[in-house]
Formats: sequence, structure tokens, C-alpha cells
Amino acid sequence: MILTDIHTHTTFSADGRSDIKDMIETAIRKGLTYYGISEHFNYDYDRMNLTAEGEEVPPIDEKAYFTCIRKLQKKYANKIRLLAGAEFGFDHDTRTQERYRATAELYKPDFIVNSVHTCLGMDCYFPHYCTGRTKEYAYNAYLYRVLESLYASYPYDIVAHIGYCSRNATYPDPKLRYDEFSDVYDLILKKIIRDNKILEVNTSAKTAGSAFLPDTDVLTRYFQLGGRSVSFASDAHDTSRIANKYDLVVAALKKIGFTHQTIPFIGKHILLPL
Repeated sequence: MILTDIHTHTTFSADGRSDIKDMIETAIRKGLTYYGISEHFNYDYDRMNLTAEGEEVPPIDEKAYFTCIRKLQKKYANKIRLLAGAEFGFDHDTRTQERYRATAELYKPDFIVNSVHTCLGMDCYFPHYCTGRTKEYAYNAYLYRVLESLYASYPYDIVAHIGYCSRNATYPDPKLRYDEFSDVYDLILKKIIRDNKILEVNTSAKTAGSAFLPDTDVLTRYFQLGGRSVSFASDAHDTSRIANKYDLVVAALKKIGFTHQTIPFIGKHILLPL
């Protein structure tokens, strides 16, 4: 089995808890072949002056991060395929998207993760996103935000953690199901397939009612529509969660019919057997 994890964070991200070298060395000890770091670029937060539950979110030092990881790629070249990535938090604002384009052009990440964190003027990760809103309204708003993000003007490779809004949702049944939002889900999945993007399977599900995001119902529909490009992500923010639930995800993907996982690298897709 080829072990991978290409969506993780270190202390270069505001919410990262482990040093970048510790993360890489842990990935090596765990036997990963491909390991991707995709630090947060929170230009969406910057524009809206958002805080994380009242805490300021300092911006990433882009130059320091890319300078560091490029050196570490050389240092660990004989031990692991280390990928220097970035996670762009989508925002519809044209100036924000221009910042992402400029960052992509300047630093040329090996891959870019496109994520939706903000919806209805707040980060939908936090429980207060549900306050005063029905599940139908809150989740529809989030999914249409995901759909909008697929038309971003900056380059990206991976569509991340669909179902993010359910991670800490306070509804009695927080699970985001395909059959309850099938119309918008189909628009999302068809767009991903049409544009040859990669659908991420993310195991940081927390209390979403699923072991990973999106769940097997969405992954099955993606496969039915012709989607074959999937990547694995623990979304680890410290060493303890690197490659968490990898075996579980692989088993689920194989059961659906997937035979490969896809690793993005400088605009190309590397196919690895599951």
C-alpha cells in the first residue's frame, strides 16, 4: 500500500501546532511516500477582518514558508516526496482572488488546495454558524458557496473538505447527505469532473456524523458521474493525525470502485494504486 497525505498544516499556519520538521519526520516514520504541506493562506479572513472565536488570525509569512519548505524538499529528497502546497480560502471578492493569483505566480506551489471556510460573512466551521438558521438553509448556503468557489480565477488542483460546515454543527442530525442536497451536489461534482480537478477525501470530520468528508454517498455519486480523481487528506495540524484513517478511506474508495488516488504536482496528476 502506498501511504500518502497531501493536506496538512504546521506552525507556519496560524492554527498549526507542530513544527514543520517534526511533521515531515513523523510522515517519514509512518512510511508515507508522498507528503504534502498546504499551509493556510487566509486572504478571505483578511478581507472580512474575521477572527477565530474572538482570536486574531495572523497572516502567514509566505516568503518564510516557501523558503523553508523548498530547502526541506532538498534535505529530505532521499526519504520522502515532500510537496510544497498552499490552501487558498475562497472569497468571491475580485481583489482577494487577485492576491491568490499573485501568490501562485510568485511562489509557484507544487499544488493548491481550494477551500471554502467562510460563508454568510463568517467561518462556517464554528458552531455559531448554525445559530438561528435551519440546517437546510445553512447547508444550502455553504454548498452554493462551494459551487461558486469552483469558478475562482486563481489556479487550483484540489477541491477540499466538502462538508466543512458540518464539522462542528449543532443540529441534532448534523450529517450533510447527498440526497438532501442532490441538485447542488450534482452541479458541484460535474464541475469538478469537467475541469479535471481532484476531489479530496478529508478525515478531519469531527462531529459531522461521518468518518470522513464527503461521505460515501457523495463519493458514490461522483463515481457514477465519471469522477475518478480523489486524494487523501488528514488535514492534520499536528503530528498525531498524519495519515489518520487512511486505511478506512482506502477501503471505502475500493468498495465504491476507485482504483487509484491522484497526487497533484506542478500541474500534472500522478496516479497511485489504492
